[in-house]
Amino acid sequence: MDEFHSIPLFHGLNASALTVLQQIAREKKVSEGAFFFMQGDTADRIFALTVGRVRLSQSTMEGQQVLLRLIMPVTLFGVLALSEGEVYPVSAEALEDSLALTWIKADLMGVIKDSPQLALNALKIMSGHVQEFQERYLQLATERVERRLARSLLRLASQFGRKVEDGVLIDLPLTRQDLAEMNGTTLFTVSRTLSRWETQGLVLSGRERVVICFPHGLVRIAEDLNPD
Repeated sequence: MDEFHSIPLFHGLNASALTVLQQIAREKKVSEGAFFFMQGDTADRIFALTVGRVRLSQSTMEGQQVLLRLIMPVTLFGVLALSEGEVYPVSAEALEDSLALTWIKADLMGVIKDSPQLALNALKIMSGHVQEFQERYLQLATERVERRLARSLLRLASQFGRKVEDGVLIDLPLTRQDLAEMNGTTLFTVSRTLSRWETQGLVLSGRERVVICFPHGLVRIAEDLNPD
């Protein structure tokens, strides 16, 4: 488990706590298109992705799918299982054959009692997730689609960007439908916006591929700045 020490939840823990956590960890394999858990399932464990790619999505009352996050190694998910919540508020779907380390909630709670640092790490991670989703909700409620889409592309580029000849490639398969779900809009609106940005030289987009050619231009849109 070489990835074990890269997991943020375990940063700063002493050797004895790390040994216990490694002993109680289990591996869970999920095939492409299957789920680590579904929205509404009992929240009884947390996960750390070590191989593959996972999407966290939520179904609204109207049946619309909202893409909340794309998970890449080494990232925690299902962390709300450490709170008082009884069910997962999202679904975790493997976008390719994936592998995760997993810990049962009850086992982790036993370690937390003897490790204040683990409790602090868990609180910091959950607070960060809450803040992220609050910001996303505010953007969906108040910002134009163009600003939301520009922010999403810039955020993905900062996380998964790779320099290529034409600019910065968002180095993961990313469909226009993914972007629509991520930004609470329609496939038509995303396609129309990306096409316009292509003519302006801001991006290049293809099937599951987006290259940001002029990041400064997207920043201006994201921050709602007037051109010079």
